[in-house]
Amino acid sequence: MASSHTVLMRLVASAYSIAQKAGTIVRRVIAEGDLGIVEKTCATDLQTKADRLVQMSICSSLARKFPKLTIIGEELVVWVDPLDGTKEYTEGLLDNVTVLIGIAYEGKAIAGVINQPYYNYQAGPDAVLGRTIWGVLGLGAFGFQLKEVPAGKHIITTTRSHNSQLVTDCIAAMNPDDVLRVGGAGNKIIQLIEGKASAYVFASPGCKKWDTCAPEVILHAVGGKLTDIHGNALQYNKEVKHMNSAGVLATLRNYDYYASRVPESVKNVLVP
Repeated sequence: MASSHTVLMRLVASAYSIAQKAGTIVRRVIAEGDLGIVEKTCATDLQTKADRLVQMSICSSLARKFPKLTIIGEELVVWVDPLDGTKEYTEGLLDNVTVLIGIAYEGKAIAGVINQPYYNYQAGPDAVLGRTIWGVLGLGAFGFQLKEVPAGKHIITTTRSHNSQLVTDCIAAMNPDDVLRVGGAGNKIIQLIEGKASAYVFASPGCKKWDTCAPEVILHAVGGKLTDIHGNALQYNKEVKHMNSAGVLATLRNYDYYASRVPESVKNVLVP
C-alpha cells in the first residue's frame, strides 16, 4: 500500500509540472497567431494546434517517466484533456480554457490537476498568467481560495456551445436565480469551488471522461459531489465508454436540492 501511495504522489507531482508546461504551450500558440483549427465532428467540435502539441507533450512526458502506465495501466488510468474549452480558445474567451490531467484507481477518480493557462489575463499586460490547481482524495485540493455562493442563492453554470431543449428544461426545473453559460468542464468546476456558481448542470451526453476526471477530484476533495444526472457515480476504468452519456450534475453544497429537481422526463432520455 505504501508503494502505491508513493507512485501516486510521484504521478501527481509529475502531472502538476507537466500541466504547467502545457499552459505555456497553450499561450505560445495564441501568441504565434496560427491556431491550426480543424473540425473533428462538427463546427462546434474543434481541435487546434494547441490540442495536438499539448496532447503530445503530456503523453510523451508521462510515458517517459512512467513507462508501464496506460494513458487514457493496469489499475491506474490517466485521463487527459489537452485543451478543455477548445471552441472558447478559438474565440478568444481565454479564461474558459483549462488543461486537465485526471488519475483514476480501480475506476474511481482519486487525483487531478487543472491548469488555467490564462488565469489573471484580464489584470493587465504585466500580470503573471496561469495557475495550477491540484487535489488528491483524502488529502485536499490546493491552488485556489475556496468560496461558496451566498446562502439561498441558486446559480447554475452550464454549457455555452452545446445547448439543447433537454438542457434548458432541466435547468428551468431548478428555478435558478441566474444561469451562467461558459465553456469547459474544468472551468465550470472552478466556478463552483470559487463561489461563482452553486451547481453545474448538463443534461446531455456531450462531455467525456477526460472532461470530468480531474475536475471531479478537485470538487470531491473539498466536500462537493459530481455524478451523472441520475445520481450515479462516474466510473473511470480503462474499459469504460468515454462518453458521459447520462450527463453531469455537480455541486459544492446542497447536492440533494438539485438532484431532487431533475425532471423524470430528462432522466428517461439520458440513459446511463
